[in-house]
Amino acid sequence: MLSAISVRDFAIIDAVSLELGAGMTVLTGETGAGKSILVDALGLVLGDRADASAVRHGAERAEITASFELGDLPGAAAWLAEHELDADDECVLRRVIGAEGRSRAWINGSPTTLQTLRELGERLVEIHGQHEHQSLAQPAAQRELLDARLTDKEPLGQLEAAWQDWREALAERRQLEGAGREREQRLDLLRYQFRELEAFAPVAGEAGELEAEFSRLANAGRLAEGAGAALELVYEADAGAAHDAVARAAESLAELADFDARLAGPQRLLAEAEIQLAEAATELRRYLGGIEMDPARLDVVQARLEGIKALAHKHQVAPDELSGRQSDLAAEIETLEEAEVRLGRSAERLAAAEASYRQAAAKLGAARAEVAETLSTQVTALMHQLGMPGGRFVVAVEHDAEGPCAAHGLDNIEFLVSANPGQPPAPVARVASGGELSRISLAIQVAARSAQPTPVMVFDEVDAGIGGGVAEIVGRRLAELGTRAQVLCVTHLPQVASQADHHLRVAKLTDGETTRTNLKPLTEKEKVEELARMLGGVEITGTTRAHAREMRKRASRD
Repeated sequence: MLSAISVRDFAIIDAVSLELGAGMTVLTGETGAGKSILVDALGLVLGDRADASAVRHGAERAEITASFELGDLPGAAAWLAEHELDADDECVLRRVIGAEGRSRAWINGSPTTLQTLRELGERLVEIHGQHEHQSLAQPAAQRELLDARLTDKEPLGQLEAAWQDWREALAERRQLEGAGREREQRLDLLRYQFRELEAFAPVAGEAGELEAEFSRLANAGRLAEGAGAALELVYEADAGAAHDAVARAAESLAELADFDARLAGPQRLLAEAEIQLAEAATELRRYLGGIEMDPARLDVVQARLEGIKALAHKHQVAPDELSGRQSDLAAEIETLEEAEVRLGRSAERLAAAEASYRQAAAKLGAARAEVAETLSTQVTALMHQLGMPGGRFVVAVEHDAEGPCAAHGLDNIEFLVSANPGQPPAPVARVASGGELSRISLAIQVAARSAQPTPVMVFDEVDAGIGGGVAEIVGRRLAELGTRAQVLCVTHLPQVASQADHHLRVAKLTDGETTRTNLKPLTEKEKVEELARMLGGVEITGTTRAHAREMRKRASRD
């Protein structure tokens, strides 16, 4: 529960520190005293947005601190532990707003963001403002309120998971479809290029071999002439052939080496040269025998080479890389064709995801319809107690099985009200009477929250527009709610205030120059005096005091 709140230099509050107890606490005071300022301060420390106007005039900053006991807040305790912000069984929130409008926040002493503070605040306190009925007229608020009544949250979780799967499947499908036209154009080009290369059938290393063959064929005459001349010089000249000269020199040195062993080395080298020259001559004869003058083959080789070079230029690769280019084209074609297969599979996945989504939405719709019936009965009964005996409340849940997939499901949810007998239920937003709308709003709040109330609930003048016996019933209902949750209620009705376990009086004090708000916890005697003031106005008589005491006694008996 909210155990304490401290407010300094906020609006017209200079410094207030309060310790709060369990049950129902009311805040009362004269009109304009600032009864709702404490609620506004609590909203800020729970993550509401603020600006420099929140700072009391003349002060450097406003500071609000709220302490919570976590014994009855397991959800908040788990959240704090998950975010490594837990501190035993207590949670302390602190918010500082500077005069320049900058804001800082802390959770258990650790600096935090406004979003994180707001996320935790939703698990700690639920605030209902005096204009709550305005939001209750909104479809989103109606759906959220109905979903909060679901005791089994599994259908909501299943819908959320199915919705995410459907969105991912749809995104994949759209992505593949968006690239479909470009992919088809690319495939057409790649297939044409592949067929062209396939028909040409390039072979790895072919270009280099053809270049060599072309060089031989194109220069066959020069090669034959040159090789023949070399053979003549080496071996076949009638006089002066190199082989003969070397042979004679080797033979001569062989005779002289008998006289000087130092000539044995040169003689051996010349003998080896004689052998190598003979082998060279043999190779030259064989080469000359193999030379062919083949113009037809030269044309074929030249045409093939030109084809290779043209294709290599077209595909922007080296001539010897054409065969690799053909393999690359085949791989890319296969990848793009697989994308077409994925496109077909994506359609199947999307259809399956949509079917799962609609199944989850139908399950959630059935759960909502069941809760809607219960809520309709409970709110109708409360309306009767709140001075609308002929009133009727209906939560209409219309399931559109063929409707477009949406994050919240396929249900159209609308709160309908009939304020008087014989009138057909109409949307809450079209209920004319402000007082009736306030009572209906309060009945919805009490009924919707009574099963699983948030541990701390704040009602800021939600009883506006009602009075008399209805106001007393409202007070009883809030007091009953206070047995299951901590209830803080800002009210101007003595019938409501008399039901409270704790009573705070808000007063506006001024010294002629400055104005400030004071909050004072009341004793039982002071509670009676405040109730008498609320009943009787300026002059408080013995009769109004007696009436106030009677109201307190009646409340204690209830």
